[in-house]
Amino acid sequence: MATRGLPAWPWTGTLAEALPPPERLLLDGARLWAAAARMGHPPLPAPRLPFIAEGAEAALAPLDTLMRTLEGRLPLGCPLCPRISRPEAALLLSCALAQRGARREALAVLLRELRLPAAQAAQQAAIPLGIALGRAGLLLHNPLRC
Repeated sequence: MATRGLPAWPWTGTLAEALPPPERLLLDGARLWAAAARMGHPPLPAPRLPFIAEGAEAALAPLDTLMRTLEGRLPLGCPLCPRISRPEAALLLSCALAQRGARREALAVLLRELRLPAAQAAQQAAIPLGIALGRAGLLLHNPLRC
């Protein structure tokens, strides 16, 4: 599958606090989950408070599924890292594309960072996450819009 011709993604290398609220919630949740898992703690409770504060508690289980799929395969920064890394930007882009129904493109983005079986599993896990975030009124930036 070709991974060229995908939309340019503005989040790589930018400050995390410059993200729109839905992307910031997803990034914070993923980082908190990954940090808890690295420290050997149960990861699901870590992102609970930000998701509840945004009214997106229904997205916690899909986030957990996605993160368990990616565990150890996609390096994520610590919760206090100021800048967004390339793997984190790929995760945000893939989730945004999956939420918008562009599943082929979401898979292609993940293929830049992961092998095919892991990318397919992550893409399948990102779909329910996008649905849950959308139901909470949190629409990720549409990367296909010019």
